[in-house]
Amino acid sequence: MKGFTPTLLAVALAFSSTASMAAADLVLLNGKLYTADPSQPDAQAMAVADGKVLKVGTDAEIKALADASTQIIDLAGKRLLPGLVDTHSHAIFGGLEMMSANMEDEVVELAELEKRLRTWRDDGSARHGDVLNIAGMSSAYWGKAEELRQVFNNGEWAKVPVVFSGSDHHTGWANQAMLERAGIDAKLVASLPEAERGTLGVSKDGQPNGFAVDAGWDRLAAVIPAASADELLRAGESAVKFNNSQGITAWMDPAANAAPGEAVFALKPTEKTVGVLPVYKALANKGELNAHVAALLVANPKSRPADLETLDKVRQQFQGIPNLSLPGIKVFADGVLEYPAQSAALIDPYNNSQKRGELLIDPAHFGELVSAADARGWLVHIHAIGDRAVRESLNGIEQARKDRQSGNAHSITHLQLVNPKEFARFKPLDVTASMQLLWASGDDYTLDLVKPYVSAFAFRYQYPAHSLLSQGATIAGASDWPVSSPNPWLAIYQAVSRDGPKGVLNADERIDRETMLQAYTLNAARTIGLDKQIGSLTPGKQADFILLDRDVLSVPDKDLAETRVLKTWFAGREVFSADR
Repeated sequence: MKGFTPTLLAVALAFSSTASMAAADLVLLNGKLYTADPSQPDAQAMAVADGKVLKVGTDAEIKALADASTQIIDLAGKRLLPGLVDTHSHAIFGGLEMMSANMEDEVVELAELEKRLRTWRDDGSARHGDVLNIAGMSSAYWGKAEELRQVFNNGEWAKVPVVFSGSDHHTGWANQAMLERAGIDAKLVASLPEAERGTLGVSKDGQPNGFAVDAGWDRLAAVIPAASADELLRAGESAVKFNNSQGITAWMDPAANAAPGEAVFALKPTEKTVGVLPVYKALANKGELNAHVAALLVANPKSRPADLETLDKVRQQFQGIPNLSLPGIKVFADGVLEYPAQSAALIDPYNNSQKRGELLIDPAHFGELVSAADARGWLVHIHAIGDRAVRESLNGIEQARKDRQSGNAHSITHLQLVNPKEFARFKPLDVTASMQLLWASGDDYTLDLVKPYVSAFAFRYQYPAHSLLSQGATIAGASDWPVSSPNPWLAIYQAVSRDGPKGVLNADERIDRETMLQAYTLNAARTIGLDKQIGSLTPGKQADFILLDRDVLSVPDKDLAETRVLKTWFAGREVFSADR
């Protein structure tokens, strides 16, 4: 009898606990729940009350929490997950591009490109004031700058400003009419500091050829007529709905104080530099911000600690807005890797130019900036693509960790090239790897525009997810939408397969689907500073969850990419249904 007493006591306590719970508003039964909560990873059913998870467990346990007013849903054995979290998404920009002319990274002959420009000019989707702009251009076009000049500087385009915006949002090309509007000529190029001169392409005669990258691209973007407040609001509405349809219920906006056309590589914000933050505020006021948005403010790479005060004044203007948090800053450590831009900062020089790209941060002082932000309780999210940029970013965070063990969730995003010496630094420094693993593909970008131009050693560690994971790094999912699709299932499949149209990109760097599910749930929630509120189906957390058309834990790898979201709930409310 003595051995039986604890069991009876446990049953009594469990019954007492269940009996004391309020009745659920919503009960979901007969499902396969992936909770992302390590203490209870699997369940059959869930109860929701007041927009929060009340309990997860068996059908019998959850049925006991229903009364006559409870909505009951039979999941019919389908897979249910927490709402997914994207740790790097320029969602308002993505919404704008959904409304505009967009090549979506497709490469066509110039005659076909010209035909499409005419169509989009005539239907208005390429028109931004008197400028014609096509977004989503593949970097493969930038090696054809001279051919672009021949087509789009003559005939019907001679006096019409034309811009092709790169899908990476770091590069672009403009015809002569647009270059003139931006004040870009041979004299300007010659007057630029050496570090910035490479941001504008030139022909053999010394004249600008239309190509621009990073600070050069900022010069062009600045003279594209800005979207109106109404257009931005419609873009925001579209972005929220589209993200919800992909199962995304939270994201980090890494440049929320920059609006379309505003320079981000040299951004020195004032209290009036509020970017797209008013859009999120307007959505919240309308009750349409059906997602958690962690909005970061871009800090100039050369900023000093005192500059953070200006950013804080911007933050203070947007406090207390439902579903909007402002947890920290984003910093650009370098540019992009692909030819001909090659502005990512490398340890070994590019094979063609013998240059090492451009390190935007100052290694001597960057640690001071990171530590100052950390002291304020802010997280720091760093754009680093080249292996030198990654190394110096880690050095900066290391300074903050030496100064104090704050627990603030700092992260490095992109991580296209990482030197093996850095793999083991992520865990002890508590740095999350925010990775766009949709890009880990054998394709034009990684093979044609990167492989010939970097050392074989560096290329071997392109998007090194497995190498980082095996050394204890935490990986978080990210898209960089609209640079690429925000669909998490495409990225999860790519992380598992590394397969692409031109082959597999280093099979040794494949990682498993369970790791990726955690990357888009609890890991990502911590990366955006909201793991206490969201990221797992844990009692007390907000009830954000999604229902899928297949069991993503058991289907063949090839079927992962075709996963479709059937329904999405945010705070216990259904905000998307594939049926409607």
